[in-house]
Amino acid sequence: MNPLINMDTRATSTRFTSALGLATLIGLGWLAVFGLFLSPNDRVQKTGVRILYIHVPSAWLAYLAFVVTGLASAGYLWKRTRSLTLDRIAGASAEVGVLFMGITLVSGSLWGKISWGTYWTWDSRLTTTAFLFVTYIGYLAVRDLGGSHEQRARRSGVLALLALVEVPLVHFSVRWWRPLHQQESVAKGKLSDLMLFTLFVGLVSFTLLYVWLVMHRQRVAALDDMVDDGGLDRALADRRSEGMP
Repeated sequence: MNPLINMDTRATSTRFTSALGLATLIGLGWLAVFGLFLSPNDRVQKTGVRILYIHVPSAWLAYLAFVVTGLASAGYLWKRTRSLTLDRIAGASAEVGVLFMGITLVSGSLWGKISWGTYWTWDSRLTTTAFLFVTYIGYLAVRDLGGSHEQRARRSGVLALLALVEVPLVHFSVRWWRPLHQQESVAKGKLSDLMLFTLFVGLVSFTLLYVWLVMHRQRVAALDDMVDDGGLDRALADRRSEGMP
């Protein structure tokens, strides 16, 4: 059997990731029960406040994912810790971060329709969030430009560090420019105890989901790199064999 095919079909799960996946499913189920049925309605937004339990955790996990991408990229660019594993973690975290940021934008638009009467407005928080989303889509595109694994890691690592500057810009935009978007409800103490607990469940569940996705995605990326390396080795072997009598 071709060893490359065998590596490509190898399972990426372990006992830990299986247990983590189970914990994630339990947490998401718990969030669905509390968020949809047990948590009270808001006095003003009524049932629309339930979008909070998706919107806020997805936004925070997008921030976390992009910070991890930046730190892993910095680790690769620093010569003492240079490892393609760090680059693969950076890429996997960015992919998951883009997913969470997409969820943030969609849920925020739905919430905006309830609160403001429109799905979108060029408010500073919304505009900077959309720009951050597009930036990391560009980062993922840069990773697919071709070249060696090391070339991919270097160019994407530099871009990740530059893009990381946008994260605090998005987060503090509600304080710096006083946009239409409200400030943090948790910091203002606007949530009841049960609402706050449900939000905490959402944060924990989404964090578990993030870790589970990143672990599997970076393992798949490692297998892809091994397949690419094997394909190059075969091409060089074929080229050498052509020159043999």
